[in-house]
Amino acid sequence: MIAVTDGKFSWWHDAFPVVPYETSKPGADEMLTLVAYDIALPKRLSRVAKICEDFGVRVQYSVFECRLDETEFAEFWLRLLDEIDEAEDRIVAYKIDARNAKETLTAGTMVCSEKVVLYLI
Repeated sequence: MIAVTDGKFSWWHDAFPVVPYETSKPGADEMLTLVAYDIALPKRLSRVAKICEDFGVRVQYSVFECRLDETEFAEFWLRLLDEIDEAEDRIVAYKIDARNAKETLTAGTMVCSEKVVLYLI
């Protein structure tokens, strides 16, 4: 049986992560960074996706939102560069300041970065 809290399924909020700008603004040393990629080979795609999951929240299949300071971003970017083939792949990172991050709009459903298994009996 699925637990219902205040008319909502309790598992819903556990299964779908909150994107960084929904809980609070980036800190003084942090910036919201939008990272998107197009990777040619499935093996590299998997490794790049795993790195992105370590640093941010998946909001589309090939798009992540990351709240990182400059040191964290540098580590993240270098790890990504180590995985890609620059002749075949593309990664882009857009840094969004706090003023613009708070004006981010969303609509529709999010892609979950976690693999969720749900059994209804």
